[in-house]
Amino acid sequence: MCTIRRFTLAALALGISSFNAAAATPNAIPHDSAPLGKLPRWAQPLAYHLDFRVDPQQSAYTGSAAIDIELKQAADHLWLHGQDLTVSKVTLTDSAKKIHAAQYKAVAQKEGVSTVEFGKTLPPGRYRMTLEFSAPFNERLEGVYKVSSQGAPYVITQMEAISARYAFPGFDEPSFKTPFTLSLTVPENLVAVANTQQVSEQKLDNGWHKLSFAATKPLPTYLVAFAVGPWDVVDGPQIPATQWRAQPTPLRGIAPHGEGPRIKPALAQTPAIITALEDYFGFGYPFDKVDLLAAPDFAAGAMENPGLVTFRDYLMLLDANSPARNVRSSFNVAAHELAHQWFGDTVTMPWWDDLWLNEAFATWMQAKITQQLHPEYRADLELISGANYAMQSDSLVSVRKIRQPITGTGDIETAFDGITYEKGAAVLNMFERYLGADTFRQGVRAYIKQHQFANATADDLVAALSKASGKDQRFAKAMQSFLDQAGVPLVDTVLRWEDGKAVLHLKQQRYLPLGSTGNAKSVWGIPVCVRYSVAGGDPKTQCELLDQAQGMMLLPGATASSWYMPNADAAGYYRFDMARDDLARLTGNLAQLPDTEQLAYADAINAGFRRGDLDAAAVLAAAPALAQSGTREVATALMPTLKWLSKYEARNEAQRNRLTELARKMYLPRLQQLGYQRRANESQDDALLRASLAQFLALDVKLPEVRQALLLQGDKALEKSADGQLDLAAANPDLLRAVLSVATQEQGTPAIDVLIKALGTTSEPAQRMAILSGLGAATASANAERARNLALDPRVKVGEMNTVLLASREDGEGREAMWKWFTVNHEQLIKRSGDSSGGRLPDLVAGDSCSQSEADRLNAFFQPLLPQLPGADRGLAQTSEKTLLCTALREKQDPAAILR
Repeated sequence: MCTIRRFTLAALALGISSFNAAAATPNAIPHDSAPLGKLPRWAQPLAYHLDFRVDPQQSAYTGSAAIDIELKQAADHLWLHGQDLTVSKVTLTDSAKKIHAAQYKAVAQKEGVSTVEFGKTLPPGRYRMTLEFSAPFNERLEGVYKVSSQGAPYVITQMEAISARYAFPGFDEPSFKTPFTLSLTVPENLVAVANTQQVSEQKLDNGWHKLSFAATKPLPTYLVAFAVGPWDVVDGPQIPATQWRAQPTPLRGIAPHGEGPRIKPALAQTPAIITALEDYFGFGYPFDKVDLLAAPDFAAGAMENPGLVTFRDYLMLLDANSPARNVRSSFNVAAHELAHQWFGDTVTMPWWDDLWLNEAFATWMQAKITQQLHPEYRADLELISGANYAMQSDSLVSVRKIRQPITGTGDIETAFDGITYEKGAAVLNMFERYLGADTFRQGVRAYIKQHQFANATADDLVAALSKASGKDQRFAKAMQSFLDQAGVPLVDTVLRWEDGKAVLHLKQQRYLPLGSTGNAKSVWGIPVCVRYSVAGGDPKTQCELLDQAQGMMLLPGATASSWYMPNADAAGYYRFDMARDDLARLTGNLAQLPDTEQLAYADAINAGFRRGDLDAAAVLAAAPALAQSGTREVATALMPTLKWLSKYEARNEAQRNRLTELARKMYLPRLQQLGYQRRANESQDDALLRASLAQFLALDVKLPEVRQALLLQGDKALEKSADGQLDLAAANPDLLRAVLSVATQEQGTPAIDVLIKALGTTSEPAQRMAILSGLGAATASANAERARNLALDPRVKVGEMNTVLLASREDGEGREAMWKWFTVNHEQLIKRSGDSSGGRLPDLVAGDSCSQSEADRLNAFFQPLLPQLPGADRGLAQTSEKTLLCTALREKQDPAAILR
């Protein structure tokens, strides 16, 4: 699944004992309690035959699930998953075709655990269990759910992580991989699609038809997918046969009615992605088709269902007026989801503690494919930025590991985070460099081939890489130290002359920010690579595996005046701290570093500030050199720290003016050079830089000249055309969010009124997101309250709720107003958003808090709710810890340093 996760809340925490209670005594009739974690393995599904009757105009659907099972021992019942299902009939048919009546009972409804009681003991053997059921369409974007687009209803599925149990009764765990054969009975005027190609159509009475689809390859339940509605189906270019795949693969786009032409750009880029992935894996695309579906509302960013990949609509529906960010994200997310067809779909983790095998690999492979096909997108820098982002969370004591033991359903949902995605990808990138790209690929290919259409663990992958590389257990221990240990390594370095040689002394510990209560004594197996200058030649690179608390590295050819970069190419997942003179030499030669290393340097400045080693004066001294970089990611790298200084450290007018003038000097000329409108044939990077600069200068720094320029566009965008619609296209689409935010802040109620009205008539997804961001940016109390209330209004889709709420916290009235609103409305918010991601709720309502009192009230409010919100305990711990760390940093830093 893509990194853009759902905004839903969870229902109940489970105990670790239940997650390990999967085994039963062999050859005995089981008399066990409800398994709240893994199901017992003495009942195994072998294949599913699913038949659904779906009419999106209705409020519910019906279906039958015929599951071929094997009882490995005598039993009078079995356990399976089913949630919010009404099962009207259950039968078991044995190998002699004898039918046995059975009874379905929901035992632990909140966890979705049910039992089928046979009424007598049945011997071991194979049976077909058939369950007839009905269920309401889910209202929270889980299981089989219904949404509307331009007044027409659509039915879509989203099964990951454990939402298949809302859709049909079954064994809802990733280790149970079986073929699925699906049939859909739907009104004949509607389109239905599923994981595989349609193989037959049967006309029925009363305007219905039954569509049957080919059996799938073995899949876990979380990858089953279908959709029903008045879809536009657009044929894309066939994916041609390759040396890895003998037959062409059909490609289609599935878009809401009337939107078909806008999915063609996404289709056009798909064959090249598939071909590049096949070349890397040495394994042909393993499924019978590729459908890309633009969902009118969707909880995640995208979902890798084999043969039917689903996306948020703004990623698929593109035209000349689409924001540059959406165009680039469309390619990146498509590369991510299509990489999953091998990592996750062909080879699946057996349990959610190895989710990183899906998501980290897809994130890492996305960067590799994007760098190959669109080098101008600078996916290498995105991978480094992602690692730097993950390090912020990984600096917390309350952070999870990449391979975090799963102790409850909340742990499953909170596993979809930056540690799994970005940290996991950075660790893969680091060890790929250590082993060599060709060797690493050999190991990955062997892993995929050995475990195709089955399950595999992290140990299986490490073993494949070890075998391909010929490395000993030292490599395996090094890689596992990053998978099974939380935290960011900090490598302290000092260069000394010893016996006429340049010796770099290394010491590692855990990076901890100022105010942390963590223990810094941790040791990883770190592949440390150092780039350094030599007299009269190009810089050299030296690498060593640092797997002890201290070590050293010779730098042949280095001189007394040599500079060195402790993280060559920024490929290592670690932070560095240099001796003062060494850092000064590096800073003086910053322009000689490649932009990858300048990005790592920027992170070192930020990390040193957060650790209390550097003050505001040091940050402000480093910022201008980075800001003048020709690379967007480097030029904007210290913006978050500058924003923090302005928000939390500047105490008087002189300090605020100093920060404002510095921002004006560093960034405004660049924005003015780019202009506020798109230019003919400009690069996407220019468009993205313009958007970042305008957003920062208008909404964070609040430069009057930038706000005025955006307001001019806002006036035109809010003018009604002859048909009464807003002319949102009059504004630069890359700046529309900032334009509407400034407009609501400057114009107040008139702007709020027209934007709320526009929500009911605007279906274009990028414009809707900009409208909601603009509404959330309102600063007048009454208008801000109206905006936040829209999160509970059906005019705002479930998947859009957090857009308006985050804008209200960041660009609107702020944390205090958001907190007051939440304490009054939290029950409605939880009811509407659902039961899946309670771990993200504390950060939504209290992120960026920076005082002891805010931490205290957060804990006081959420503690009583924790039994009903699985995952919220981790979210609460992390949000509270970040609040206290911010408080400690603010108290430590001297505001007077801003003026030095």
